[in-house]
Amino acid sequence: MYSLPKLPYSYSALEPYIETQIMEFHHAKHQQAYVDGLNAALLKHPELEEKPLVTLLQDLSAVPEDIRTAVRNHGGGVENHTFFWESMTHRSGGKPVGQSAQHITQFFDSCDQFKAIFTASAKDRFGSGWVWLSVDPSTQHLVLTSTANQDTPLSQGLSPILALDVWEHAYYLQYFNRRVDYVAAWWNVVDWEKVEERYVNVIK
Repeated sequence: MYSLPKLPYSYSALEPYIETQIMEFHHAKHQQAYVDGLNAALLKHPELEEKPLVTLLQDLSAVPEDIRTAVRNHGGGVENHTFFWESMTHRSGGKPVGQSAQHITQFFDSCDQFKAIFTASAKDRFGSGWVWLSVDPSTQHLVLTSTANQDTPLSQGLSPILALDVWEHAYYLQYFNRRVDYVAAWWNVVDWEKVEERYVNVIK
């Protein structure tokens, strides 16, 4: 059974860019609800409890139909949020590093252009969802995508290396309806060392 993962930093660590109240509410309430929903679904099929969540999300067609939607939504909510927390740090260096930086420049012309395209994708995401930078393992190309609700690039055969939550609960208490302001602030806490680590693990 799944439990709420611990954050790799305190609730206040990302101040002033993401306020303490948002982090606490987002983690302790929203992600906990996804954990509870996933566990409730898996109770109906205990044989799945030994399978890693990533494996379930990578092949939802193999999940029993009666809990497939719950695993997609609640399992996606658990995995996406854990990935999101680990994409941020209070020690952000402010810009991409290493091999991932080189490939971001190669695929998007420059790091600034990448940030502009990523930000535009976040702005244009209708309703709730996520923006992702992933690697296509078959080509090792970078892919920028946006998903609705708690869908994940894992289900598309991609390996994500960076994620941004653009559900309103991720920013509304601080930024209200100003999503673009939230995204602009978020760039200050991106953990580029973690992005590099994920990138290297995919392409090696």
